[in-house]
Amino acid sequence: MGYRALRVINEDWVAAGEGFDPHPHDNMEIITVVLEGALRHEDSMGNGSIIGPGDVQRMSAGSGILHSEFNSSSTEPVHLLQIWILPDQKSVRPSYEQKSGVFGKPRSGLTPLAVPESTRQKSGPSAMDAVSIYQEARVFGGFWNSPEDHSHCPSGVKFFWCQVISGELEINGVLAQAGDALYSEKALGDPFSLWSKSGCRFLLFELS
Repeated sequence: MGYRALRVINEDWVAAGEGFDPHPHDNMEIITVVLEGALRHEDSMGNGSIIGPGDVQRMSAGSGILHSEFNSSSTEPVHLLQIWILPDQKSVRPSYEQKSGVFGKPRSGLTPLAVPESTRQKSGPSAMDAVSIYQEARVFGGFWNSPEDHSHCPSGVKFFWCQVISGELEINGVLAQAGDALYSEKALGDPFSLWSKSGCRFLLFELS
């Protein structure tokens, strides 16, 4: 039923022309990251968009929304991650945000994908490319296509959850492969090491 404020990570492969009919949510921060293919989104706020590879979408469900998600292709599947994070404010006005290509190509280090709404302006230029959420949590993406060694220091005393999408990743010497997750049992104030010998994709969550 979740870890800290992280409620759900669904990894979905949606067949061509299939999807999720309109359905309700409330009081949840819903983040969708498309890995391959394209997803067609519509919601009761009047938003309609195509979410492509590397795009990050955020819905703050707040006081309540309806939305649908369908594979926009009639021939190819779409591969995506949908993440639910519990908000720290109840019944806010629902809102929508989408950033294009944030997680779409390899780069060194970690890329901010979601940052707290309360601190985005203070989090540096790279955070402006991330979506914002109503929670003191941060989501980073790692997209490495070659060996990489990285040290990450949580911002304050934080717990972490790391979800490996593809390849292999070592955290403090513990190996995780595609589909695996690693998490901390206590808050971490010190840097921890991330290492991949051949490249990988992963999400790293900082959670209060």
